[in-house]
Amino acid sequence: MKAITYTRYGSPDVLDLVEISTPVPKDDEVLIRVRAAEATKADCEMRSFHFSVRWFWLPLRLVLGVWRPRRPILGAYFAGEIAAAGRHVTGFAVGDEVFGSSGLRLGAYGEFMAVPAQGAIVEKPRAMTFADAAAVPMGGLNALHFMRIARIQPGERVLIIGAGGSIGAHAVQIAKSMGAEVTGVDTGAKADLLRRLGADHVVDYTTEDALATAARYDVVFDMVPGRSLTSALRALTPGGRYVHGNPRLSLLIRAPFVRRFTDKIATCAFAGETKEALLTLKAMVDAGAITSIVDRVLPMRAAAEAHRLVESETRRGAIVLAIGSGGEC
Repeated sequence: MKAITYTRYGSPDVLDLVEISTPVPKDDEVLIRVRAAEATKADCEMRSFHFSVRWFWLPLRLVLGVWRPRRPILGAYFAGEIAAAGRHVTGFAVGDEVFGSSGLRLGAYGEFMAVPAQGAIVEKPRAMTFADAAAVPMGGLNALHFMRIARIQPGERVLIIGAGGSIGAHAVQIAKSMGAEVTGVDTGAKADLLRRLGADHVVDYTTEDALATAARYDVVFDMVPGRSLTSALRALTPGGRYVHGNPRLSLLIRAPFVRRFTDKIATCAFAGETKEALLTLKAMVDAGAITSIVDRVLPMRAAAEAHRLVESETRRGAIVLAIGSGGEC
């Protein structure tokens, strides 16, 4: 099979399209013929081993490989078809169209991948193409996790900082589906996109600091590392919740003390990726409550270009790789 691999950490140029052996699924695994995979910021960070949040550098290095990558095929978020199933697998049949996440097993940049059948894999939304479906799990699973933590109630005011990213864009839609009045913060270039996704108000962070105005919010959801906790808490109403999806170590340490010394709550909890959450996302897609946002779809041979686009932060939606020789998804 064809796969995009890397054997050393570095720039996008370390990515290489090669022929390798097709994996064989274990008794409790399914073999997925991958049709599309999202190229994510996490893929770029693992490839370069340069992370915006650096406190977990050492544990990640031990997991991913100290001197070179232990798992040479990147990609965790995918859509494709069941090509084979282990003898203990139930609930899936060959030919089923699915989407989901392989977690730290990675492997979605290859034409085939073997993953546990009980993992975050479910039937693909029928109305979505493979490319559109592949762009849902990363942003959707994380956004759903954080919006659930925020316990959003109908009519509450929600500020989403980093609303134009994959997680932020899904958070805008999910918060709106919960009945919130949503203000999205990102560059002015993404204002139209955020309004199409349902944002009631848009703030261009290059010209205005949303946390420095007189406006107050019931929930502030932040995806930008390094934000001042004090300024975020100041922007909350009494009983308000600050949720950070990309925290620095200092915020992780300080967050538990916020409830003890103020009337507000600060939460930094990393998202799990479960079948239940993915089924919830699928139902929301089927109901028209959320959709994915794809900037462009590129062939496997353009993996390096895909990573450069992701790292440039100028994209307006997901960058998706069409996996397979046909280059279509």
